[in-house]
Amino acid sequence: MTKFEFQQVDVFSATPFKGNPVAVVLGADALTTEQMAAFASWTNLSETTFLLKPTSPEADYRVRIFTPETELPFAGHPTLGSCHAWLTAGNHARGKTIIQECGIGLVPIRRTEERLAFVAPDLLRSGPVDEALLSRVAHGLKIPLSSIQTSAWTDNGPGWLSVLLGSREEVLALEPDYGSLADLSIGVIGPWNPATDGMEAQFEVRAFAMSSGVNEDPVTGSLNAGLAQWLIGSGQAPQHYIASQGTRLGRNGLVHVDYENGKVWVGGSTITRITGTLQV
Repeated sequence: MTKFEFQQVDVFSATPFKGNPVAVVLGADALTTEQMAAFASWTNLSETTFLLKPTSPEADYRVRIFTPETELPFAGHPTLGSCHAWLTAGNHARGKTIIQECGIGLVPIRRTEERLAFVAPDLLRSGPVDEALLSRVAHGLKIPLSSIQTSAWTDNGPGWLSVLLGSREEVLALEPDYGSLADLSIGVIGPWNPATDGMEAQFEVRAFAMSSGVNEDPVTGSLNAGLAQWLIGSGQAPQHYIASQGTRLGRNGLVHVDYENGKVWVGGSTITRITGTLQV
């Protein structure tokens, strides 16, 4: 029996159990792909990650990211949670930023006193959504097509297609027909009204990741990264804002977005809630 160090990290919330948990297995080089997939299915979290020795000389570590059903080339909250676990285990970056190696390449991560943040990777697919597909999305979300203010592909690995609604209230009211959208991953965002919603955040986000085996993800770094690149790039969002996510699931995720020197940084709180040993 082989033993591996294990952490379960809460990401995007400083309040206990209000963020998005990720299971992280450290020093996982001896595990096979089949063992990784089996453990990810068993944890039944939206993502489980495995930290490995890097293959790139520029990277500090390598990560493989699994949902209960598939492997992803990149995901946001697993990136922050994995980095947190790597640092908590006593590791140190060789440079000013931590460099993570994953399926899409190298991802820089920075640490401040308040949070970790990663650089949004380049989109694998962007641009407008086909009208027929958008009509199908509206039907699956059970809203009129006219309720969608604008839309775009924001895919940085998980396949995100994103739509902008008119308000936080509209986003929170959604009751999707998940079965009709089973092959898609859909991000939905709407603005907060300061007068009625408060000032804690500027946008509300929901992530319906059916194609990855997750009907609704509590708090989603990859989606927020793609949304920021789309909305900031098109002038529909300010260069610095906070997005709230997870409200309908009883979570209180806060995603900090900052556009600096041509790069979008996506960050949030991270804290280890469970430590232990995985036995295989």
